[in-house]
Amino acid sequence: MAMHCGLAAEVDLLVVNAAQLLTCAPARERPKVGEEMLQLGIIEGGAVAVVGERIAAVGPTEEVLRSVRCGPRTRVVNADGQVVTPGLVDPHTHLIFAGWREEEMELRLRGFTYLDILRAGGGILSTVRATRAASLEELVRVGLQRAWEMLTQGTTTAEAKSGYGLSLEHELKQLAAVREVNARHPLDLVPTFLGAHAIPEEYSGSPERYVDQVVEEMLPAVARDGLAEFCDVFCEPGVFDLKQSRRILTRARQLGLGLKVHADEIHPQGGAELAAELEAASADHLVAVSDEGIDRLAASGVVAVLLPGTSFVLGGRHAPARRMLERGVAVALATDFNPGTCPCNSLPLIMVMGCLCLGMRPAEVVNAVTINAAWAIGRAHDIGSIEPGKLADLVVFEAPNYKYLCYRLGTNLVRMVIKRGQVVVER
Repeated sequence: MAMHCGLAAEVDLLVVNAAQLLTCAPARERPKVGEEMLQLGIIEGGAVAVVGERIAAVGPTEEVLRSVRCGPRTRVVNADGQVVTPGLVDPHTHLIFAGWREEEMELRLRGFTYLDILRAGGGILSTVRATRAASLEELVRVGLQRAWEMLTQGTTTAEAKSGYGLSLEHELKQLAAVREVNARHPLDLVPTFLGAHAIPEEYSGSPERYVDQVVEEMLPAVARDGLAEFCDVFCEPGVFDLKQSRRILTRARQLGLGLKVHADEIHPQGGAELAAELEAASADHLVAVSDEGIDRLAASGVVAVLLPGTSFVLGGRHAPARRMLERGVAVALATDFNPGTCPCNSLPLIMVMGCLCLGMRPAEVVNAVTINAAWAIGRAHDIGSIEPGKLADLVVFEAPNYKYLCYRLGTNLVRMVIKRGQVVVER
């Protein structure tokens, strides 16, 4: 295809003629809320020009072609009849673990609850045993496999938590595996330390001693070695109470880590309020969040990361997404990919659940897995929207319009994934 572009920068990659190009660009430097969640910045017949890793120009195809210059090595992607979005962002995953827990599905079908299974030594603790037994090389191998699975479904950036080691040695091993996968794979991973995921069996009956270890040994080691950007806590009755959670998160903040909270998943313990108080990047789950918690999140600007796949697997109620949106909370969506309560790493499937399980509209869902998800992991300056200067993370979908993305459940509509200006998936 011969294209005579205007002067200015010579581009490396051009995506042209998109039926709809969704910029998802925010009007202000903060997560989208309220009516902003319905604004996708749609450009019909849109184009994106890329120089190196960054976006150089965005707009209608004819205008972009006039503003840039093609060279002999410029690659042109014709997205005629297709939808182009920012790379999808998954802000809550447990990517690195050993073993699966398919037997727990049958236990839940027989009436056992999540906490019943955990108290019996299953759940998180069974994954801890398997992960401790795995070598670093084994964890890297399975992490790379799962990263490819996610990338082929349009996810270009994901948060990855520890939390299946629950000892200094094995938490550091998990985070080292995250670092190695990040170095060897196009998917960008944002590491989170979740040593406070459960009380390990050796500390059964002595939770305060384990909290001491998290605060006095694990957190300083993680911060010293630069292994994590965030610290998370499972703030829930029977796991870590508010006092313990505040102590862990406060120490993490002193050490320079950003904060996240597994908040109010099963019972309304005040995790959302704690996240707002400590100005966390996100409060996640929120199935049982209180009205006060919703209002505190809205006032603080903390992103609510909702995980409909987990509620779907557990067969319980879902987070009150519509109430949060109506009261001004910034909402994001994530997979919560893990071996027990959501063995799903497909953000496109979660997008469908956002509509069918949470009552969100398709435009709200798209913003929830792009720009707002980027805010939830501290990356909105670089990813989450298609704007000049941002990283060229793009997905081309075989879809006539954005609503189709939340309609075709169970089908991978991804035609192409572009990561940092490079085509990394092409179908």
